[in-house]
Amino acid sequence: MEAPTTAAEPPAAPWPALSFEARDWTPNNPHLDAFQRLRTTRPYQAAIPPAIGDLTVDTPPRVRAIAEQATLDVARFDQEMAALPVPMPAVLLRTESASSSQIEHLTTNARNLALAALGAPSRQNAELVAANVRAMTTALAGGDEVTPEHILSVHATLLRESEPDVAGRWRQEQVWVGSSAISPHGADFVPPHHERVPAAVDDLVTFAARGDVPAIVHAAVVHAQFETIHPFTDGNGRTGRVLVHTLLRRHGLALHTTVPVSAGLLRDPDAYFAALGSYRLGDIGPIIEQVADAATAATVNGRALAADITTTRARWHDMIHARTDSTAWRLADALFAQPVVTADFVTTTLGVSERAAYNAIEVLERDGVLRSPSTGRRSRVWQADDVLVAMDEFAARAGRRR
Repeated sequence: MEAPTTAAEPPAAPWPALSFEARDWTPNNPHLDAFQRLRTTRPYQAAIPPAIGDLTVDTPPRVRAIAEQATLDVARFDQEMAALPVPMPAVLLRTESASSSQIEHLTTNARNLALAALGAPSRQNAELVAANVRAMTTALAGGDEVTPEHILSVHATLLRESEPDVAGRWRQEQVWVGSSAISPHGADFVPPHHERVPAAVDDLVTFAARGDVPAIVHAAVVHAQFETIHPFTDGNGRTGRVLVHTLLRRHGLALHTTVPVSAGLLRDPDAYFAALGSYRLGDIGPIIEQVADAATAATVNGRALAADITTTRARWHDMIHARTDSTAWRLADALFAQPVVTADFVTTTLGVSERAAYNAIEVLERDGVLRSPSTGRRSRVWQADDVLVAMDEFAARAGRRR
């Protein structure tokens, strides 16, 4: 007797690809010669993103299974991090911000980032990454609703210091990715004309508000659509990856901590960008798989970082000779979120006098927790090398290609 046959699962419903429209282009660069002006004064093709607000979201069974597993991994990770005796949410938020910036080739180490977070003189990249930390903090404080105001607020925080003229404003010009700097002709991707941006964002917000799309799928599609709209002249990637966390929180998966999804994407940025390209061609599977795999990889790397941090705290417990309720111990716990400090930072953060701040620093310096690479009293900094090493090792693991 032949085994009964089972009907094949129907293919996933197609996702609409981009369409395009011709737009006139007249170069306004005063440095172009006559030949360059003649060659580029012609129409170009700008993308028109499909409206997705009410679209049915269907995924291939294999991609759906990967997304479901990632959902379980993220929820479990969130609970684990919340239960630890160290401020892992603050540590992970900083690592996620650094990883997201690194995708845009903005690299820095943990020490320079900590210096920039203090407002101390640091390298420009570190200051840009510190702005991304603030943007992430703004997003998380703003709740779990994706609105135009929420997006603009995140972007304003991200670029307020580095590009104040465009921070928190939808772009008012055509932008493009790749090819020549003088015109969009032949570019790798030409986002929609700026006149289409507000309506496209409103449609994205409608989709983000839905409750019938699985969490990882929802986050991945919102991110991909946002990157396709490309609503800003700069900062689109970093702002768009912040939205992933807003969606994870909206679905109740990351209520207590930040899952460093960007660290997972760093394993293979080329595949991540290729997946965004596939999305624009009408295939949502690759970007969902990329975000799901990145989320799972992030939980593995995040647990390794948490193990290093908790081991460090246990070792400090044996090293620090002070009462457990002392200012020195309060400072020790604060070092996991901010591993480079000044006396002013300790005074403000712990709400103690300047003398108490210096006393706490002296205790931790005496017991080998803090070290000062500088001398003198004014503008002096102290650093927790154990924490800095753990964060740099996390970044090194994130940057390894699979």
